[in-house]
Amino acid sequence: MQQELNGRRVAILVTDGFEQIEMTSPREALEGAGAKCVLISNKDGEVQAFKHHDKSDKFKVDLALAKADPNDFDAVLLPGGVSNGDALRIEKKAQQFVQEMERAGKPIMVICHGGWLLVSSGLVKGHTMTSWPTLQDDIRNAGGNWQDKEVIRDRNWVSSRKPDDLPAFNRESIRLLGEIKSSTGVQPGDRESAGVRS
Repeated sequence: MQQELNGRRVAILVTDGFEQIEMTSPREALEGAGAKCVLISNKDGEVQAFKHHDKSDKFKVDLALAKADPNDFDAVLLPGGVSNGDALRIEKKAQQFVQEMERAGKPIMVICHGGWLLVSSGLVKGHTMTSWPTLQDDIRNAGGNWQDKEVIRDRNWVSSRKPDDLPAFNRESIRLLGEIKSSTGVQPGDRESAGVRS
């Protein structure tokens, strides 16, 4: 299990207001399986996490969104948080990033309000997914098939609803990423560059 995802690079897209546990829990699980996770944001320096409606910890940004190249990553993780999801969905660079990941068939792992970015990026049509319940109309109106389940695997997507679903979300995310061959063209030994968590 430790080396299952060795050499895989995962982009985590967030801005201020993301739900802390929906970033830290998957990141810990992915890194525990051997992946390298890179926290990417449109904010400089640090980003503010939340626990529901209250401010929680701050996290160091590994890589600026403006400098993030989808070709350097094997998968993308989209944590939730109302403010986070609402702000990222209108970020053109974030939209372009997930559009490139989808075009390449790379894993997209999304939970809670993270699905708003996929809706605004025009990617939801034809996909079956779940989310925080208040997003179901947005997803259905965008042509997606919304279902109320703890985790849904649809092709290269894994989605879940909320923090309580994290055990299933993490398990399926690791399974999906393990099935995909690294497509970055970079050897594991060459990945220890700026922007990669050690």
